[in-house]
Amino acid sequence: MTFERLANSSYEVRNARGGTIRVGSGGADTDFTPVELLLAAIGTCSAIDVDVVVSRRAEPTEFRAVVRGDKIRDPEEGNRMENLAVEFTVHFPEGEDGDKAREALPRSVKMSHDRLCTVSRTVEIGTPVTTTVND
Repeated sequence: MTFERLANSSYEVRNARGGTIRVGSGGADTDFTPVELLLAAIGTCSAIDVDVVVSRRAEPTEFRAVVRGDKIRDPEEGNRMENLAVEFTVHFPEGEDGDKAREALPRSVKMSHDRLCTVSRTVEIGTPVTTTVND
């Protein structure tokens, strides 16, 4: 993952496949903030896990999620997020396949949370982040 500065506090992030997204400080523009990207990564990581499992049984008629958290500014321990939560709203068609998908939904959400979602597992367990400056 690389990024380049576009302007003060505005960046274009590029993945190895050539995809881009703009990230900024949260001013008046529509760029995502780093915290929004963190929340999006947590939610979509889990959503992908869940979608793969339930969609094998039935195509959802509605699949969305809300990801929330509280941004804490702590002079002693530093800024961070607390109370992170992902709330899924998923509906399936009536019938046997929809029933199978509804039955699989809670298990797939739990499995994503407990084992599969690399993003939320990394946040929950924690891992050091190193930063360096290249000449």
